[in-house]
Amino acid sequence: MKDSYSKFSSRFLGETGTKLLMDDLGEVSTNPRYINLGGGNPALIPEMTRLFRESILELVDSGEFDKLISTYESPQGNDLFIRSVQEFLADTLGWDVNESNIVVTNGSQSSFFTLFNLFAGLCVDGVNRSILLPMTPEYISYGDLLAGEDSLVCHLPTINDIDDTFFKYSINFEDLRISSEIGAMCVSRPSNPSGNVITDCEMSKLIELAENHEIPLIIDSAYGQPFPEILFKDVSLPFSKGAIYCFSLSKLGLAGLRTGIVVAEKPIIDAIKSINAVTSLSVNAVGSLLTLKLITSRTITTLSRDVVKPFYQAHLAATLELCGQYFRDLDVRIHRPDGAFFLWLWIPDLPITSGELYQRIKARGVLVIPGNYFFPGVSDSWEHKNQCLRLSYAQDVESIERGLKIISQEIRAVLRR
Repeated sequence: MKDSYSKFSSRFLGETGTKLLMDDLGEVSTNPRYINLGGGNPALIPEMTRLFRESILELVDSGEFDKLISTYESPQGNDLFIRSVQEFLADTLGWDVNESNIVVTNGSQSSFFTLFNLFAGLCVDGVNRSILLPMTPEYISYGDLLAGEDSLVCHLPTINDIDDTFFKYSINFEDLRISSEIGAMCVSRPSNPSGNVITDCEMSKLIELAENHEIPLIIDSAYGQPFPEILFKDVSLPFSKGAIYCFSLSKLGLAGLRTGIVVAEKPIIDAIKSINAVTSLSVNAVGSLLTLKLITSRTITTLSRDVVKPFYQAHLAATLELCGQYFRDLDVRIHRPDGAFFLWLWIPDLPITSGELYQRIKARGVLVIPGNYFFPGVSDSWEHKNQCLRLSYAQDVESIERGLKIISQEIRAVLRR
């Protein structure tokens, strides 16, 4: 049967990191024995959940809920929401954008599928272009989203030791080359998986490179500014007319409502709007209307800084303390977690692959993500690719401790210590 499927569809039918991650999340929902330290689900933060419940009740009481579930929205998104986002960006960040520079999508995954395939593959001018990731590891799905084969170019990082425990990736600008076959660059900030936050200097250099080569720089800010602002270091979010900014409502606690926001030049917004119309008719407006008042009143900024960020910061502190306890006598390096809600572990002397270690840990009832999936297109000959694991610390601290204990036992067993 598979031989009769299209070449396009076959790109999505094999074993992918995204499928592994989502299959594991499906197992968690039906098998409560698993400790889920693997997926990207945000935590249920009580104050945020309460606010969203109240917003739903307001929509029901006002009669807006009936219209919401029975009416197609514009393929650009809800007009009130787009206007509110435009005013928010102008007011809080000083950005010179109007409503024609903003489009809503059915989640960030949809945003990136559209954007990657807009700028990569066989283009109208006859050139076969690729998306360049200036630094890996990067988001697990980037390597799975492109319809064309070999349309992703990945650049290896510089690895900097900070101390005996922590290290940090940085962009190796000396070796970074942008050919005429690069259609766009993309970077996540903060980074999923490593929690890395590229510096303002690195961001400025990327913007300059993109402008000089007249290609878009796609900035994935799903965990960053202006919301939910899960950032543990001070950085700015500079505006460039040639950049494409991707935001999300997921990490505020609305992952299931699939709401992405793209800010870009009008021709790009018009292209996304057209693709939305063909592939989805319209976009889901539930997340937009649930957060409309929060954005209009700027309460979303206060909530991000005073509720969401401190919640994850407290979980991070507890998780790092537990790592010190369970990994004390093991050579387990941790990427300095400057944002998002992940820990990225590097085991330099790992005698098996991260995929094999993942299977051993899963057999013990703990879900993590093997690191190799975050290096799409990078050869297995680079050992670092197969020596890393991604862990989420969005769960309750008790579950995190039980999971770390089992992870440390399995690492110790394969290292025979």
